[in-house]
Amino acid sequence: MSRILVTGGVRSGKSRYAEGLLDAGSPAIYLTPGYPADPIADREWAARVAAHQSRRPAGWRTQETLDLAEAIEAADIPVLVDCLGTWLTRLFDGWEAWDAPTEVWQTRLEAEIAKLATAVANAKVDVVLVTNEVGWGLVSEHRSGRIFADQLGRVNQAVAAVCEDVVLLVAGRPLHLPPG
Repeated sequence: MSRILVTGGVRSGKSRYAEGLLDAGSPAIYLTPGYPADPIADREWAARVAAHQSRRPAGWRTQETLDLAEAIEAADIPVLVDCLGTWLTRLFDGWEAWDAPTEVWQTRLEAEIAKLATAVANAKVDVVLVTNEVGWGLVSEHRSGRIFADQLGRVNQAVAAVCEDVVLLVAGRPLHLPPG
């Protein structure tokens, strides 16, 4: 089974590229962690999700869950996970981690990252994951911005370690990164 991590900045074309890695004529699961909790962001997010859904092949189904690992383990058709940054944000929102001391959520997050990486490594189907690349991006000077960048970097590294290919999208152009 192939495991591919597609990363890039906002509007880099990473989701469209990732969709193209799966056979449009075959069934697939479009796995999403769902909407952000902010009502204003929800409207924008809903519009983005609708745009993504409109271009997906008819045989693909959308599954919304925060337990990405469980959904990957249960999958019997290829899976596209979009996106790990949203997953992390949703986990942190649910745990009220943005304002909590690191010790409150760090162990729980480490367990979730390990669970996800193990599910990807052991998947019985092809898995394509989409994430934001935070290594080059501007990081907000407030605590939540630093937490997000640091922890998404950890998620990305753990998932990349179990993938056969890591693709960085820059201006819609793919760069295949060398292993490890």
